[in-house]
Amino acid sequence: MAAPPRLLLLFTLINVLVLNASSSSSTSFTPPDNYLINCGSPEDTVLDDGRVFKSDPQSSSYLSTDEDVLTSINAFPKNLSSSSSSSPLYLTARIFEHESMYRFPIVNLGRHFIRLYFYPLPHPSYNLTSSTFTVTTDDLVLLHGFSVKDNSKMVFKEYLINITSDKLTLTFSPMKKSVAFINAIEVISAPEELIPDSASALLPVGAFNGLKDYAFEVSYRLNVGGPMVTPKNDTLWRTWIPDGKFMIFPEGSKTVSVPTEMIEYPKSGATPLIAPPWIYATADQMADSGTSDPNFNLTWEMSVDPSFSYLVRLHFCDIVSKGLNELYFNVYLNGLLGASSLDLSTLTSGLAIPYYQDFVLNASSISNGSVIIQVGPSSNTQSSVPNAIMNGLEVMKLSNSARSLDGLFSSDGTKTKRNLAMRVAAGVGLTLGATAILLLLMGLVRRQKSPKGYVKQKTFSSWLLPLNSSQCSFLSSKSKSTTFSSIVNSGLNLGRYFTLNELREATKNFDEKAVVGVGGFGKVYLGELDGTKVAIKRGNSSSSQGINEFQTEIQLLSKLRHRHLVSLIGYCDEQSEMILVYEYMAYGPLRDHLYGSNLASLSWRQRLEICIGAARGLHYLHTGSTQGIIHRDVKTTNILLDENFVAKVADFGLSKAGPASLDQTHVSTAVKGSFGYLDPEYFRRQQLTEKSDVYSFGVVLFEVLCARPALDPALPREQVNLAEWAKQQNAKGAIEKIIDPVIAGSISQESLIKFVEAAEKCLAEYGVDRPSMGDVLWHLEYALQLQGTASASASASASASDAASASDDEKKKKIVEKDETVVVDMSDDSGVVANPMFLENFHGR
Repeated sequence: MAAPPRLLLLFTLINVLVLNASSSSSTSFTPPDNYLINCGSPEDTVLDDGRVFKSDPQSSSYLSTDEDVLTSINAFPKNLSSSSSSSPLYLTARIFEHESMYRFPIVNLGRHFIRLYFYPLPHPSYNLTSSTFTVTTDDLVLLHGFSVKDNSKMVFKEYLINITSDKLTLTFSPMKKSVAFINAIEVISAPEELIPDSASALLPVGAFNGLKDYAFEVSYRLNVGGPMVTPKNDTLWRTWIPDGKFMIFPEGSKTVSVPTEMIEYPKSGATPLIAPPWIYATADQMADSGTSDPNFNLTWEMSVDPSFSYLVRLHFCDIVSKGLNELYFNVYLNGLLGASSLDLSTLTSGLAIPYYQDFVLNASSISNGSVIIQVGPSSNTQSSVPNAIMNGLEVMKLSNSARSLDGLFSSDGTKTKRNLAMRVAAGVGLTLGATAILLLLMGLVRRQKSPKGYVKQKTFSSWLLPLNSSQCSFLSSKSKSTTFSSIVNSGLNLGRYFTLNELREATKNFDEKAVVGVGGFGKVYLGELDGTKVAIKRGNSSSSQGINEFQTEIQLLSKLRHRHLVSLIGYCDEQSEMILVYEYMAYGPLRDHLYGSNLASLSWRQRLEICIGAARGLHYLHTGSTQGIIHRDVKTTNILLDENFVAKVADFGLSKAGPASLDQTHVSTAVKGSFGYLDPEYFRRQQLTEKSDVYSFGVVLFEVLCARPALDPALPREQVNLAEWAKQQNAKGAIEKIIDPVIAGSISQESLIKFVEAAEKCLAEYGVDRPSMGDVLWHLEYALQLQGTASASASASASASDAASASDDEKKKKIVEKDETVVVDMSDDSGVVANPMFLENFHGR
């Protein structure tokens, strides 16, 4: 079925021309309810798709206030132009000074699209960029505290809700001293078959039933491998945008397309209403590498609100195969296996036949704030050249238990100002009361700890509470008068308390020039306290992203003290701030000393010592407590070097406690980590063990040896993945060919063999076949001793003329002293250093 490249290009051009020229959108569906309003417009507006949006005079019967008095029409001049507007619907707007409602009679109960258009047009009396308001239906919150502060940005919101009464009320409620506005509204019936009542759940695995009880907000709708599809060319007046900016590793994909006439819908399943033929006629497939062992997936990543669950719809159509049963591939959603060895031709009994699958991702599986979709070749493929494709995808937010699509704000259907005021007053009263009590308790404890005459402002201590509630029951009967500050000094031992003024002075008022790293939690600044350089990690109180990871790091650092793990100097929780202070790491992350910077290269001996230090730190993590701790993000950017090139493991934001008992061999968890370092067994089974860290460390070892990234898309396909490439080369006896040329001539053969042996054992496919970190540490120390012995032997041969000046025993003594390594007692804190430095690299966060 696949066509030659020139024909594919021709098909793509034909499709684009047809998309732009065709005026016959397959509008086979006639919605029983079809309300289209161009708000603020004095005249009806006809779009290029043939739909007519009614003017304000024509739609005035739908609009009312609480007193059933029409709001005034705030229409902008007809000749107003907007260079940023691509639709006439954004050229006018209606403004509401008070709570106002649109009421639409509903003829056909069931699913309806609600589409809202927002653009803050200029107005002589109102600044719409500062307006803040809420939009609700009879029982659902669509938007809460919504605003459009960028006057160059047009905002389009699309919802799919199930209407069960004969009337829909759409309410716009401005916040105090603000206004609400709307540019255009669509309320349109949707086909009942558009959203089935069930989908596949991935965590836990099973069926997710009852979708009819949920409302949806469309977050993303992508035409994979093709151009934008506008409402003019969609069966339900939807917009599908190109997938390019969401694809990770675009170099590994190529587009493919066929004429839309080749798409043949099945008798049941996918229909033109599910997605138009333009979606199924284009796709992304894996770039042809000419090898039967591809080692990457096609990946799309989209940012979402991690506090909601999502319905993900994936669209497939085999337009690449020449015959049946040639295409087998796997589908992953946020690291969870959605479909294994998917064979489209068997499912559809043919080629070029549309097929779609629905999945539900609950909030616990998207805690990183992203929906990640991957397709990759199946290991069970029967094709000579494995491949995977995707034609389209949709991501839709599910309403939560509060019947909201924007936070935990509910709507009870009562729209009167009096009841609204009562609810607001009650909420404010409760909030103020609780806040007053909390601040009083915190103030009493802080007054006992603060310097005389120093009055501390409101705190943000809740960010610093440990994850395990049994360790700090903040609101329990025994701790009602306890604040985090007292817990710090008595339990968690986070070190010295710094005032905010001290840290402002240390960073020159958090000067942007002092920023040395940025993550989801905030920024890291280089500062100076008492003449000592420090790294100051400042949390962003306006964002919840990264809070869980930050809390995890705090909890672990409060317990862990070791020479090869980063440690905490102190903290600050003043004036809603959440700041942690670490000693500055002079030489930064290991990766910067291997490639990608102008820093001097490390010698082979230095690299061995750094690997040994990191292995000691990980070994302590795995064995230094009752349960052990699994780092889960071992990579060269999380191994940091101090001024003496002593390695320390950093960034414990993704770490997890190990199995709670001997009977439990793993921790079940959503897959997290960094591509290129991720344990394939953990990825497949979502079962985390300390052997996952061992795998990642094996990648680090080869990265140290070869001085190249774990993943390098610029290389030929077989070389993209360092772990696989290194194992292949070692199996051929050609590992020397990929060693960093800077050190290639200085490595002894014995040391190299032992080092590569350790790295390859770490990369065993199954965790049970991998060594422990203690075994890895032993191999690395042995490799260092072999290198030292070889270096000493070579040095002795080169300086034979000086050999007579020292006895053989003295020479041996010098060699042993030179190669002696510090053995850390893992059972106590003998590896502790008073002020280890910290500088975090945030690559990949």
